[in-house]
Amino acid sequence: MRATRDAPVDTMGCQTCPDKDAAPKVKRYHALISLMLSSQTKDQMTSAAMKRLIDHGLTVDNILKTSDQKLGELIYPVGFWKTKVKYIKNTTQILKDQYGGDIPATVAEMVKLPGVGPKMAYLTMDVGWGKVEGICVDTHVHRISNRLGWLKKPTKVPEETRVALEEWLPREHWSELNWLLVGFGQQTCLPVGPKCGGCLNKEICPFGKSQLRYSKNKKSPKK
Repeated sequence: MRATRDAPVDTMGCQTCPDKDAAPKVKRYHALISLMLSSQTKDQMTSAAMKRLIDHGLTVDNILKTSDQKLGELIYPVGFWKTKVKYIKNTTQILKDQYGGDIPATVAEMVKLPGVGPKMAYLTMDVGWGKVEGICVDTHVHRISNRLGWLKKPTKVPEETRVALEEWLPREHWSELNWLLVGFGQQTCLPVGPKCGGCLNKEICPFGKSQLRYSKNKKSPKK
């Protein structure tokens, strides 16, 4: 169902945002910034903001020289853009002062950066450093893993889902799981109104089975 790789995450996800011609250190910075922007924001909006930032000059030194007002204009209208301006500026200063303008090379250091949570940290490690330290669990992965019954018991937050998935999922599949399920969640297993009828997993998915039963048993509205 994901063979065509034509979901928004495939063409506008964080792995596509960095400038291909930039130096490795700058590319890693781009990956981190794109993920900081992506929280509560659609891929289309994040991608557009990243293009504006790159055109402006998305480097540690240049962002520190950029005023908060200008940075806000560049990333608007991503979700919580005012807060993200502060996070980006504070994080960028830390990168310059403590990491020589590069990003941290461990998850433990990454999550200490302002505005960077576990999901961002694991994906940044994968995209930026090529290190698979854990499964990146966002709302799509969290929702779908619970719907498919992949967990021993339902989880309430993404971090619980990450731990539960890593207990059984072979490590060689950790890297691909995020883009696989994010795209699936964007196109088929939607948060509201999932397309269970056309899903190839409907016969093995507890949630899908319940949705189909509900559709069959639903009474037709009275005329």
